[in-house]
Parts: sequence; C-alpha cells; structure tokens
Amino acid sequence: MEDETDEEDWPVGSGSRGKSDFSLEQMVGQRLMLGFEGTHLNQDLKRIIRELKAGGIILFRPNIQSPDQVSRLCSDVQSYAADCGQPSLFIAVDQEGGVVARLKPPFTQFPGNPYLHTREDAQAFAGVTAAELTIAGINMNMAPVMDVAPEGVDSIMKDRVFKGDAAMVSALGSAVIKTLQRKKIMAVAKHFPGIGRTTKDSHFFLPTLDINLQTLKATDLRPFEAARDANVAGIMLSHISYPQLDDTWQASLSPYIAGDLLRKQLGYQGLVLTDDLDMKAIKHDMKTCVRQVLASGIDLALICHKGPNIRIAWEEMGRLLDENPLLFDLAGESMDRILQTKKRYLPV
Repeated sequence: MEDETDEEDWPVGSGSRGKSDFSLEQMVGQRLMLGFEGTHLNQDLKRIIRELKAGGIILFRPNIQSPDQVSRLCSDVQSYAADCGQPSLFIAVDQEGGVVARLKPPFTQFPGNPYLHTREDAQAFAGVTAAELTIAGINMNMAPVMDVAPEGVDSIMKDRVFKGDAAMVSALGSAVIKTLQRKKIMAVAKHFPGIGRTTKDSHFFLPTLDINLQTLKATDLRPFEAARDANVAGIMLSHISYPQLDDTWQASLSPYIAGDLLRKQLGYQGLVLTDDLDMKAIKHDMKTCVRQVLASGIDLALICHKGPNIRIAWEEMGRLLDENPLLFDLAGESMDRILQTKKRYLPV
C-alpha cells in the first residue's frame, strides 16, 4: 500500500478528524486490535503503532507487572501514538472478575459474575473496576459476559456468567455496562449471539450449537438487546458455529450473524469485534478471516498473539480494500463507528 499522506501534517488526536483524513493504511490499522509481548513501550509496540497504525492493543497477564508499570506502559503508548500522528488507541483488557481477571493484586479482586446477585453488586464491581482501569490508563473492558447458561447444561461458561435467566443476566449486565461507561470505560458485551449452552471451549475446539433462531431470540439474544439499549460501546462475536443460522461460517466470520442479525434485526450501531482470531476454533487461514471480517462489516479484528498473522492480516486487508469498492465503502462505515467511539470516550 502506498501512503499518500505526509505523517508530519496529520493533526494529533481523533476528535477533529473524519474518515476522509485517513490514508488507506490507517483505515486498515484502525480495524486491528493487537496483542504484543513485553511490559513497556518496546520496538514491537512501536512497530504496531508506527508501521501498522493499529487502532488498539489488548493486555494480558504477561504484559502486566504492577499498577505503576501498567500506567507507564499505557501513557507511553498513547504519547507515542500522538507523536506518530495517530488517534488515541483503544487499550483493552479482560477484567470480568473471578476466573478471568488479568489484573491481579494489588488491583481489587472480585469473585466473578456468578457471585453478583443484585444491581448493587454489579454496580459496585463496575465502579471499582472502572476507577482502577482509569488510573492504569486502560479504556476498554472486555466485559460483561452476557451469555445465559440454562439449568441442567454443563456450560463451559458456568464460572463466568451471571446466575439466573435471561432477565437476570440482562439486568446485571446492563448495570455493569452503564456504570463502566458512565466512568468513561468502554464496555464490551460478549459472546454474541450467546454461548451459554455450549460445553466445549473455543480456545481449543470449534463448538457447534445446533439451535434455531426462535430459541435464541427467546433467551440468548435478550441480554444483548439489553446491552444495545444500554448503549454498550462494543459487542464481541463468539467463535461458535450456529448451523441453523449460517451453515458455512461461524459467528465471528458470518455476514448473516454480524451483519444481518446483529446490525439489521437487533439494530445495534456500536462497535462489533471478533474474539481472538488466533484461537483454535478458527479453522481458516488469516486471509480468509480478513475477507470475512470485511464482508461482514465487523469493525475490529482481534489478533492477540505476536506472530506472522498480524502482518498477513494487515497486508491482506489493505489489498482487499484497495481492489474492492464495496468493501471499501463498508470499511468507511466502520471507520465512522471507530472514530465516533474514540471521540466519545478518549481524549483528543
């Protein structure tokens, strides 16, 4: 890809810029949320920001040593992005509480969603978590889990979901979303259209959930409708196969599930994210994944491990956008959503 824009002339920050102010390379990079190795602003991170122009990064346990270290890391990353003429970055972490909490002590530890029984419980968790994420410089929490685990199912999510029916999950999840976002931490509801019925782990397998849309609408989709009504910043797609919805593509690569069901039928207008495209549930090569992400109108592709897939995704996305006007138009819509979300939540 040829960069036709002089980086020295780019205004810093995202608030005053529209999609027409961005080069093709930036339009590609803003669609990527990337993992990295290390605990400080190293050459790997600089490359992600300067060369790939990534829209966001995601932190995992190996990136985290202490509150002061995380705060320095996030501050240095944002300063470097500004120096490179890039918009502020999404900086995300999975801080659900309980079994999925990347930030360990001295960050406050919560027992997790199964132990939150009231709105007050949910608000207390989200309030403390938002305050600590803000101090650390993290601006996006990959939470809450909005999956419903029916009674009698040995759900893979049983240790991560709110206990109760769809109404209870909706109420508690909405309380988390509203509290996080009132404090300027973007919430991401997951895993659309619902994986509470599954018993296999998509980190290692491709689970199949062979149920019809009517069943999903009666239970599993209701918490995501509540998340939509709470103006959740993002919704993460599952890696699960739903053959009665799409007999070719799993949810995270499905134009029907991401584009038709979530966007058109549910009317969701916020950010749509994949789960980690490096997970073993993904049986396709990265070029195929990128094509499906673009065709589905998915805004952010997560690639959470350092490796060749990051460069492959960046180059293939650029090629497809450069050669396909329809995909380029869809990409423009995603850029609008990304920039509007950054303007709403991040300093410019």
